[in-house]
Amino acid sequence: MNLSLKDAKLTTSLFFRLLPIQILLASLSYINNIVSSLFATNYVGAEAMSAIGLYSPINMFLFAMGSMLVGGSMLLYGKYMGQNQPERTQSIFNVDILSCIVLSGVTIFLLVFAAATGLTRTMTSDPLVLSQLNQYCLGIAIGILPMMLGQQLSAFLSLENQSKRTSTASIAFIIVNLILHFVLVAKLRMGALGLALAASIGQWVFLLIQAQYFFSSKSSMKLGLKGMRMADSIDIIKTGYPGALSHAYQTIRGFIVNALILSYVGTGGLSAFSACNTFLTIFWSVPIGMVTVSRMLIGISMGEEDRKTLTDVMRVMFLRCVPLQCLISAALILLAVPLAKLYFHDPSDPIFQMTVDGFRILPICMPLSIICMHFVCYAQASGKQVLVHILSLLDGVVCVAGYTALLIPFIGLNAIYHANTLNGLTCIAAIIVYSCAVRKKFPHTLDELMVIPDDFGVPEKDRIDINVTKMEEVITVSRQVSAFCREHKMDERRSYLGSLMLEEMAGNVVAHGFTKDKKDHSVDIRVTLKNDDMILRIKDDCIPFDPAERLAIINPDDPTRNLGIKLVFDCAKDIQHQNILGLNVLTIRI
Repeated sequence: MNLSLKDAKLTTSLFFRLLPIQILLASLSYINNIVSSLFATNYVGAEAMSAIGLYSPINMFLFAMGSMLVGGSMLLYGKYMGQNQPERTQSIFNVDILSCIVLSGVTIFLLVFAAATGLTRTMTSDPLVLSQLNQYCLGIAIGILPMMLGQQLSAFLSLENQSKRTSTASIAFIIVNLILHFVLVAKLRMGALGLALAASIGQWVFLLIQAQYFFSSKSSMKLGLKGMRMADSIDIIKTGYPGALSHAYQTIRGFIVNALILSYVGTGGLSAFSACNTFLTIFWSVPIGMVTVSRMLIGISMGEEDRKTLTDVMRVMFLRCVPLQCLISAALILLAVPLAKLYFHDPSDPIFQMTVDGFRILPICMPLSIICMHFVCYAQASGKQVLVHILSLLDGVVCVAGYTALLIPFIGLNAIYHANTLNGLTCIAAIIVYSCAVRKKFPHTLDELMVIPDDFGVPEKDRIDINVTKMEEVITVSRQVSAFCREHKMDERRSYLGSLMLEEMAGNVVAHGFTKDKKDHSVDIRVTLKNDDMILRIKDDCIPFDPAERLAIINPDDPTRNLGIKLVFDCAKDIQHQNILGLNVLTIRI
């Protein structure tokens, strides 16, 4: 299986340029969980820690709903962006925001109603834990709307290449969250209510900083009902719900696992598991950030029918993401004892050892989960609903709950820890079995493992992909394109123009775009033959540059200025320029 990244420099560079902010975004709620759990164990008590653990399935449900909207809207937005349909991208944005507001309102009502009427008694019979849980639910309800909206706006800001604003909002959230936890919990002793209010107020700060951009003239996405297609809400749900199923199943899994732990191990086991699970959530932001970036790139690749970039994304996952996560997991395992001491200080306490075991075993499943999450994302984008449902059901509830139920009578709390690793291995086996079943043979290439249809995009024989990183390579582009045209018996005029245009435009990017900063850049060139058209696509990661805008400001009385751009616009059948995720994408039809 060819997993080389030699010709995927642009995709790799873009991936890791987008990754840090996505990890930061994914970590916000996890940072809050860690801060809350530390303040709960040190200033409130074990009952508050248990209340947070009991609420976690509800939080997982909200995350599932938010993921459904984000996943569906990002894949559709990327698809329509790749097809250059701005009116559809605008509709997707507004329908997504409206759907998020409605969903948040319903959730807030149900949560407040359950806490006020005592329906939360179905989750615990301990009166002290129940009191803390009700307080926590009431306080957290205030922050549900900004949490859900903030999740959506963060994704759209990434598409608008506004990472700095999102970073500012994230840092503000962390600072406000820490200060309010100290004031409300450590000083004012507001208990579980203070834990929840600190998080909720921080979420409002996060949302308001982000939302300002969408009311400015800089935003290409405008909030409003104009041009909104309500049918897009169905498309968002249909596209997004399969990928969110795993999170919904995890809600069910949470209730099952909590019940098993309480039955076989007791409240001490639940406290140990909650401590491990809560702390490790911040490191889960790395895999989640990775799959968020991949979702954007996969959506755009599907819209452009770009087979190479689609497989390049998965190559980056296997060769960069999985090894990186293995290093992080190894570090966590080595630090198991000091991490356990953050929560429980007596090494002779059985809860302490159960927590250490959790930190030593749970991180093993993280690299495996990266593979599973990426294949769910790809299957979701490509319409492979059977694979999505299989992986979501296995990963979400069947494997973890099933393996835990089988093992917990024999090995106690370690059953849930080992069940997560067994879950990852089972899901990877399911991916391979699915490919074998569809292809009727064992997969030997990445295309075969992904089960990419043979008719997706342009067949390999009708396209050529060239990567350029320096001026010397630009000279060879003309020869490669000429040879490609001769093989396909293209007429001499288009063969000549295609070679000339690519050499001119790629040379312009290298000569001017590469020299604007000290960063390493590359240009991806793709030439395809489709419907009797010769299509040239030039993609680079330099500063935004639209040739049409440059042409518009050229002095018509000076015939010597920008002759190359003039030639391209005079001879091309159609020219389109987009800036997608900070990349210049120029498409020329001859």
